[in-house]
Amino acid sequence: MPDGVIEVRDLQKNYDDVQALRGVSFSVNAGEVFGLLGPNGAGKTTTIEILEGLRKRDSGHASVLGLDPQTGSDDFRQRVGAVLQATALPDKLRVGEALSLFASFYARHREPAELLERFQLEEKKNAFYSQLSGGQKQRLALALALVNDPELMFLDEPTAGLDPQARREIYSIIQELRAEKKTILLTTHYIEEADRLCDRVAIVDHGRVIATGTPEELRKRSGDRTRITLRLARPDGMGELRQLEGVSDVTEEDGSYVLQSSRPPRTIVALVKQLENSGNELQSLEMASPTLEDVFIELTGRRLRD
Repeated sequence: MPDGVIEVRDLQKNYDDVQALRGVSFSVNAGEVFGLLGPNGAGKTTTIEILEGLRKRDSGHASVLGLDPQTGSDDFRQRVGAVLQATALPDKLRVGEALSLFASFYARHREPAELLERFQLEEKKNAFYSQLSGGQKQRLALALALVNDPELMFLDEPTAGLDPQARREIYSIIQELRAEKKTILLTTHYIEEADRLCDRVAIVDHGRVIATGTPEELRKRSGDRTRITLRLARPDGMGELRQLEGVSDVTEEDGSYVLQSSRPPRTIVALVKQLENSGNELQSLEMASPTLEDVFIELTGRRLRD
């Protein structure tokens, strides 16, 4: 298989007067987990649905496994697997029946019993779909996406709406697939998900890709600035904090001040001196390396969840 499993160039899509995609371009290499990261409404799901062959593009180029997904050929369907943003199965369909049914759709498939064991669904083999928890339904969706042992998997918001424990379970499964060098394209609006699971990330906003790279490369675009979060005994003006050595930006979040500093040791020394001179006290202080959230804020001027 060539390295370019997915090739997207200048992808455009409109819904009446709404321009959902405004020239999206990126590529996904064999054996990597590639993430489309962005807020709801950024164009992630439209992009992945075009690549899955579920939606037609207006213009631009899209190649998946060397095929045009818009033709919807049987060869294309046999080689890919997908977890849609919402999986809906009949309430009275049993878990084992669902896997056997999906296996029958493909010329080559994995054994349902193997997938039941791998996704810890053996005890739920005879349970109705309606009886599963949210996490169990998502594990079943992943099992169904793997039933044909696909060369490429599409995962659209695979952990959206799940509780933290179920989300960690899905993370573990995706990390196993990553270790197996399975090629995966996933969409997410969770910063920690992209950082934890993806080899490379494309940050998407308002129908455009505004940055692409490994999580580490993207964090370095923030100039290796350190995030300093502090809480003071008495609220202080942000103007004085902006004057501290090394500080490039200051924001206020829930009663705390967040400083972006390129020289954190000097910033802290200057902060202590300023507090002594003003008779104020430091209640708490935390330091953290730049995050993908910081990159998104720098690129768009707003938080990812806005």
